[in-house]
Amino acid sequence: MDDNFLCIHGHFYQPPREDPWLGTILPEGSAAPWLNWNQRITRESYAPLARARRLDGSSRITEVMNCYEWMSFNAGPTLLHWMAQTDPDTLRLMVEADRASAKRLGHGNAMAQVYHHQILPLASQLDKELEVAWAVDDFTARFGRAPEGMWLAEAAVDTASLEVLARAGIAFTVLAPRQARAVGPLEDGALTPVDQGSLDIRRPYLVRLPSGRHISVFFYDGPLSQAVAFERLLADGGDFWRRLAGASGPGLTALATDGETYGHHFTFGEMALAYVLDQAREGRGGPRLTNFAAFLADNPPTRRVELHEPSSWSCAHGVERWRSDCGCTDGGHPGWRQTWRGPLRKALQDAKDAADQHFFQRGALCFKDPREALTRYGRVLSGLATPEAFARDHFLERLPAPEQDAAWKLLAMQQWGLASLASCAWFFDEISRIEPVNAMTYALRALELMRRTGGPDMEAPFAEALRQAPSNLPEYGDGAGVLRACALPRRETPASLTAQALWTLWAEDRLPAPGASARVAWPGVAVTVTPSAPGAGKVSIAWNLEPAPDEASYRWTPPPSDPDPARDPLSLPVTVTHPGGEESFVPRALPVNKRQALADAFARRAAQRAWDAGKAAMAVGANLVTELQEAQTTMTLAQLWAGQWTHLAWAWLNGLEIEGKRLELLKLFLGQCSGDPREREALMERVCAHALALAASDAPDWTALSLLVERARSLGLPEDWWSVQNLLWDLGLHHGAGRDFARQLGFA
Repeated sequence: MDDNFLCIHGHFYQPPREDPWLGTILPEGSAAPWLNWNQRITRESYAPLARARRLDGSSRITEVMNCYEWMSFNAGPTLLHWMAQTDPDTLRLMVEADRASAKRLGHGNAMAQVYHHQILPLASQLDKELEVAWAVDDFTARFGRAPEGMWLAEAAVDTASLEVLARAGIAFTVLAPRQARAVGPLEDGALTPVDQGSLDIRRPYLVRLPSGRHISVFFYDGPLSQAVAFERLLADGGDFWRRLAGASGPGLTALATDGETYGHHFTFGEMALAYVLDQAREGRGGPRLTNFAAFLADNPPTRRVELHEPSSWSCAHGVERWRSDCGCTDGGHPGWRQTWRGPLRKALQDAKDAADQHFFQRGALCFKDPREALTRYGRVLSGLATPEAFARDHFLERLPAPEQDAAWKLLAMQQWGLASLASCAWFFDEISRIEPVNAMTYALRALELMRRTGGPDMEAPFAEALRQAPSNLPEYGDGAGVLRACALPRRETPASLTAQALWTLWAEDRLPAPGASARVAWPGVAVTVTPSAPGAGKVSIAWNLEPAPDEASYRWTPPPSDPDPARDPLSLPVTVTHPGGEESFVPRALPVNKRQALADAFARRAAQRAWDAGKAAMAVGANLVTELQEAQTTMTLAQLWAGQWTHLAWAWLNGLEIEGKRLELLKLFLGQCSGDPREREALMERVCAHALALAASDAPDWTALSLLVERARSLGLPEDWWSVQNLLWDLGLHHGAGRDFARQLGFA
């Protein structure tokens, strides 16, 4: 190991956020104006890392770098599942980066990650095996190869967890230097105690396991990683590179940080990283880039290590952060206590244990081998196997339809039970935060599916156990209060689902006429309504993977096309009659996130209507603008024209041809009434989308594009040409005929 190598690792993960009935991430107010935190952090970190700008001395773009091609990374399956649906371009670039790095180094940059980010030392043996097996399936489906390394949630480790990794074919993992207890010869021999100051972190180590298997472990550079995450080392790419070059030496210098560090925590942090990666790949007086798998192939361990266990990278007390009041929090509320952590873990673990017992008892009537079926269910979740192929392989022969329905419910029960134990529920300082509430919600869904497949009703014992978890907020009192106020309102029934479907159709102006049908589909469930008369009809509720839809009839009082502003439309009840009885539901009882989803559907439709009408009107109105008269300072009836500022601006932006004093008056007025900041952002989004469409056409009109940019700047719009720049780079349009336009957008 005479050469100096560098590996910068990013841990990319977002917790499960999906509503377990709808299967979609609902609006999260704290992420506004973005819809949710996945969307916000993807735009601030994950996507910019795939398209980081490299600038010259004049701050002009010389390269759009895919940092994933030059750094090591793991991405959580729950994040990648969401990304595949909502940002497939960034996921595509991650996969392409892994393939390019494998071609260059012989081993890809991507590592797997345990599926739900469970703290494996605290997980049952079954859950350890499922978290790893499902993670391997997800990685294989996304990246087209088996994983060589796997990131452990919070780098939490013990021997039993490493046994599961080794049995799954995982060659290595990455830990914090303080997790090493002692090192010694590869074969039997005396071990020497080490700490994070004396451990040689530039080599991989071997962990010998009781089964006779083994696994390799890398240790990242703690002080350097800390400086990146918390000491503003990303403020200057040059300083970052000099620090790395000065700290490197023979062997491997490895950094490990959360991926959100680059862009979300430190704006333009991805540009500082891109600068460093460029210095290293060009060999400018520092270490050479590699990844863990490639380094391990050329430098197998020559020493072994014993670990502190259980231990983790984010708790100085082992893994107490996820089960006790150890003092580790984000520091947001110094006086708060976390005595709720232990009772919350017990309540959730007891619920999962009950679900496990029910799965194996009830599953014996559905599956050839219940444990094998559960282990292989990750292939369905990842898309490696179709539901039909999975059923052929794992369901009992000639299984009746009701038993097939039960089989899928049992598998979903286990999926949500596992999700309830994701580490995020315990990481922060209060049980009423969104992460513990999500965990309770997933447990409720698992318990509901257990009950619906003939198992015991465990909801009352679950709530009772949560009474032992004190909240720091008096309005909740304890975990049972949080469950009642925050989690139980999320539960869906046929009436609540029908209500959301009807109101979504109304908001989107898609309510069908009697005899016709309309469908509202979420990833987890789809609702089809067929009116027989105004305010009455049939409803069909089809759950994902379940063979038979639930059929019912409904009654409601639909609002007129122009609702009475004095009446709350969500106060109108929906009554559903189904085999289980009749129930009424008032949509105002929906939790805030689901009401926000309805409001957002209404806002989209209303905004589009207003846009279409205003655009058509101002295409005419802009041509009626008269000449600027002597001593005139604004338009007559300016207070009326001001309400049409966006549409007037759009007409001007898109090539409106008027000249002389008419143009002077229009530009004067557009400058005076420059719009609300959100209105200006919305206009810029439309401008950017229009520019994208023009640039992506078979024969781009570069003159029209240049005029669009020029006029947008004349209006002082908040420029964001990020997606247009990406298109120019991807298609090579920043050369040739598009060169002048590309220079307008900042290319060198």
